[in-house]
Amino acid sequence: MQNILNINFQLFKRRLAYFFIIIIILIFSSNNITAAEFNYLNDYSSRRLLPIYNVLRNDQKIALTVDGAWGSKKTEALLDLFEEENIPVSFFFAGIWLENNPQLVERILKSGHKIYNHSYSHPHFNSLNSEEIKAELLKTEAIINNYQSPETSLKLFRPPYGEYNNLVIKTARELNYQVIQWSLDSHDWMNPGQEYILNRIRKNIKAGDILLFHNNSKNIVEILQKVITELKNNYQFVKIEDLIYKNNYQINSLTGLQSKIEDDANGN
Repeated sequence: MQNILNINFQLFKRRLAYFFIIIIILIFSSNNITAAEFNYLNDYSSRRLLPIYNVLRNDQKIALTVDGAWGSKKTEALLDLFEEENIPVSFFFAGIWLENNPQLVERILKSGHKIYNHSYSHPHFNSLNSEEIKAELLKTEAIINNYQSPETSLKLFRPPYGEYNNLVIKTARELNYQVIQWSLDSHDWMNPGQEYILNRIRKNIKAGDILLFHNNSKNIVEILQKVITELKNNYQFVKIEDLIYKNNYQINSLTGLQSKIEDDANGN
């Protein structure tokens, strides 16, 4: 009996040693990935695909994003506010909203803001197959292209309800879309009250954040007036495309943090 226990213990020690050797090899290999191995369709740090949630930056840039699928009564007032505060905003609209509000679309773009893809009918994307995902994206893309040149527009997509899986991201990337999430949800869609939203932003805001609001939530104009006034003291509002990195980057597969890959000594 004692001999059997000794043999089992020796086997356990040998397997444990092999385990640590494998871990050391994996760590060493991951630290030697070069920037040349990354490209637009493969800029992720593992097989798990994530959208960009926020960006590692040291220049105090943040992005205000506004989603919309239904309702437009407050959008004019929002545009007045953004013009008064002189800040650029990134709008993610569903195609059905764009079709119903052509005059607002024109004003948004003439004011220097950008409109990005938020699907056509705002469905739950995790329940769609690849062809259905493509149909949703391409239908809205065609509408957007009626207003802004596709040659000069970065293709960004935010899934409805923030819902995604590997198929959603993979399919979007096949259509040359970068998928954008958010790092700071205002919770305005929950109608928690102005003070809750303001305190949530104050306590959590940091450089590289992507803020989420909705164009038709309760008291959205008054809330954003206060948010913008406070944040302008320490942060610079930019459009999403001026916040994210276009190349030579990676996206952390656990957090969705996009970061620049440092160039080597040869500038590569």
